Amino acid sequence: MEFAGEFVEIMDTTLRDGEQTQGVSFNPVEKLHIAKALLQSLNVDRIEVASARISDGEKAAVKRITDWAQSAGYLERVEVLGFVDFHKSADWIREAGGKVINLLTKGSEHHCHGQLRKTLSEHLSDIKKTVAYAQQQGIKSNIYLEDWSNGYADKPEYVYEMMSGLEGQGIQNFMLPDTLGVMSPEEVKTALTDMMQRFPWATFNFHPHNDYGLGTANAIAAVQAGVRSVHCTVNCLGERAGNASISEVAVVLRDKLGVKISLDESHLGPLSELVENFSGKRIAANAPIVGEDVFTQTSGIHADGDKKGGLYENPIRPERFGRKRSYALGKMSGKASLIKNLEQLGLQLSEENLKKVLDRIVELGDHKETITMADLPFIITDVLETSQVQRMQLLHCNLSSGWSVKSTASIHVSLDNELFSTTGEGTGGYDAFMNAMEKVLDAKQIQCPKLLDYQIRIPKGGDTSALTEATITWENRGRRFKTVAVDSDQAIAAVRATMKMLNLILMNVNISPLKVAHG
Repeated sequence: MEFAGEFVEIMDTTLRDGEQTQGVSFNPVEKLHIAKALLQSLNVDRIEVASARISDGEKAAVKRITDWAQSAGYLERVEVLGFVDFHKSADWIREAGGKVINLLTKGSEHHCHGQLRKTLSEHLSDIKKTVAYAQQQGIKSNIYLEDWSNGYADKPEYVYEMMSGLEGQGIQNFMLPDTLGVMSPEEVKTALTDMMQRFPWATFNFHPHNDYGLGTANAIAAVQAGVRSVHCTVNCLGERAGNASISEVAVVLRDKLGVKISLDESHLGPLSELVENFSGKRIAANAPIVGEDVFTQTSGIHADGDKKGGLYENPIRPERFGRKRSYALGKMSGKASLIKNLEQLGLQLSEENLKKVLDRIVELGDHKETITMADLPFIITDVLETSQVQRMQLLHCNLSSGWSVKSTASIHVSLDNELFSTTGEGTGGYDAFMNAMEKVLDAKQIQCPKLLDYQIRIPKGGDTSALTEATITWENRGRRFKTVAVDSDQAIAAVRATMKMLNLILMNVNISPLKVAHG
């Protein structure tokens, strides 16, 4: 490959530019957790963690990060956005324990004249004063040329003059942002090639935005032009359509350009989930690399090809990212898809029963039913009329909630024909139910899986009586799976999803009756 063996640095700005996503604001503890995950686990080269002078709370958050980074040896890799304000931003960053300022300057004449009401000469004078002061405080300086993409397109002479005026000022990185996400890969390559040829003394970074959906493509074009540092965010967080995705950029750089990067790919998924939970911004199930469904084959033909020799696998193998390939169940499922899912459950069916279950799955798929692996044992039960599958039955459940009082649950359960009656308290009806159910499970020495995610959904435009869908993600013995249930009461919908999960777990504890009945 053309760039094989060359090193490309990745700077993550989730904690700064990512916080410009509508509705996203990380608290200090969340910021520290993300910073640690980025530097320690993912091994990103640099992180940008905040904007100076935002608030005292933001300064305290940065101080948490810099205190930890200094003790762990990462302080020089932590950066803070600052402004051309002589000493104010530099003082703020110094007080927060920072050592690097990313100075926001005007990279287009339109912004310089229209927003600052200054000439380029005046702006350059202010920049030099701010940089010199930061250096006196022991703070290294990088410079953003804000709106550079438009500035270069509208009047490149302004950009050239600005760069020439900043030569010899001790600036570490000149960061060229496509601030409004307007560039194409061809435009990126042309402009950056020109910049690098004109100013060989400068170290350039490229900072893409994703307004045209070209963030990743533009980052690759920048590297092809010779830039060796690109900026990204986790889960494409950022203003408007967001920034380039760190997972996409990292994998494409490795696979398509053959360059070296420092990132540990196995942490891309966990970090994506962490940021998803803290930000409240759900990523699409089909998001490349980190999406929930991207390693799921839907077509039965694909499952058959994989079974016979990995015929439908591509270089983006799930094992690279600590994940596993799965095979969806629905109207396009084939025999191979069903067998793959049965193997994960440790089940075997005869050819005759295999066909019966597959026919039922296809029938459900025609009606757009959501079918998960956790539903499979119940489909088998339904088709083959085997009562042994459902070892646990909820005979009665009463949930009670009130204002300023603890919620309570009273349940009657049959487990392997043994009856249990118990109660529980909690912060909500479902929490009380789980606490009651834990008593039953403890009595039988059964460990409940860990609840990872719990989502409630009603149809758009639905009223207060609408059916509620509860989707719960569990983890058991290192394997993740979902159970889904529907009810007009959201707590009962969650209870139904939990009962599905418990029966699936109980099947895995002792599946020999199934093998005898259906093998």
